[in-house]
Amino acid sequence: MVAEYCAADHHDYDIVTTRSALAPLLADDRHGSVWLIVDDSSSDPVGYACVTWGYSIEAGGPEALFDEIYVRQQGSGIGTVAMRLVLEEVRRLGYARIYLETETHNERGRRLYQRLGFITEDSVWMSLDWRL
Repeated sequence: MVAEYCAADHHDYDIVTTRSALAPLLADDRHGSVWLIVDDSSSDPVGYACVTWGYSIEAGGPEALFDEIYVRQQGSGIGTVAMRLVLEEVRRLGYARIYLETETHNERGRRLYQRLGFITEDSVWMSLDWRL
């Protein structure tokens, strides 16, 4: 499903990187949590969500990053329900703030995130990839 997410969101996909990143997340919740989104009628996975943990002076302590959410059946409402459940869990765990990043082409996703209470900030994300 991560390969499907990467294709849908225009990201490069590397199975080695994905496996090495998922292994600690699936082993325990120290770095974050991964949830499978399951279709009640068939018990088949129809998506997943991943949140990772961080810490920030600006946030006043623990913060979270909604790293990925993917639902195969976009527009079905499943993503909205899944996001609400994940957000409730992150808040219950005591995280002061949650961030997410969205690609410029993902206007549909931003509309969903805004309906859930996320606001667009003036910050510009920058990155430096040490694997290069």
